Amino acid sequence: MSTYVYGVTARSHPSLPEGMNGVGKPARSVRILEEGELAAIVSDAPEGLRAKRNDLLAHQNVLNEAGAAGPVLPMRFGNVAPDDTAVTSVLAERAEHYRERLSTLAGKVEYNVKASHDEQGALHRVMADTPELQTLVEANRQAGGGSYEQKLQLGEMVVAALQNREAEDAVQLHRTLEPTAHAVSVGPESTGWLANLSFLVERDAAGVFLAAVEEARKANPHVELRVNGPLPPYSFVEPGPSDPAGATPEAMGSRSGRE
Repeated sequence: MSTYVYGVTARSHPSLPEGMNGVGKPARSVRILEEGELAAIVSDAPEGLRAKRNDLLAHQNVLNEAGAAGPVLPMRFGNVAPDDTAVTSVLAERAEHYRERLSTLAGKVEYNVKASHDEQGALHRVMADTPELQTLVEANRQAGGGSYEQKLQLGEMVVAALQNREAEDAVQLHRTLEPTAHAVSVGPESTGWLANLSFLVERDAAGVFLAAVEEARKANPHVELRVNGPLPPYSFVEPGPSDPAGATPEAMGSRSGRE
């Protein structure tokens, strides 16, 4: 029977609520595997697991319950090991790294901030901040709209100005929020976002971070911010310096399904 892994914690971590269930239909019972000073939160892995809403919520609920009682190195959804022995073997092999990460992440949570431009607001901002654009717009207006080449030039200049504004706003957002966090992880680029940032924040000081987000929102009305959290610190379970590349806790199993 393959083993589904939710996260890694200390052996001394308080017990989870009795009868807690995890992923699967019917839901599999959550249990603890111990190895030395460490423990893994696991259950039997259901066949054909996919990233459906009920299972995603079950995975998150287990981590939320565990994280409320102490630091946990969270697995992303879909981590499956061949069996219990494979899990405990990885705990033993990477014990030093896991202990360091648990110490570093104690009392901390993750907030993810995604930023995008309000199209009209950003356009007004770049027009106000770019004298060359104002001059060209006025020249085209006086020329009855301008020639095809002039319109094309204006369009290219607007696109370039908006791209520059996106880059500047991404850097500014990073600089504004970074002082309120212990660490920042830059997420992968994707269409529609000018910034995708995850912040490691003290759980008890989350209000300071969220206040900084609100200040950034007020100072930049042309930037739309979406905040997700508090979350388990998924983005901060990076390899230790002595680990092989990519040897995060997720190395103890393969990924099943899609996030």
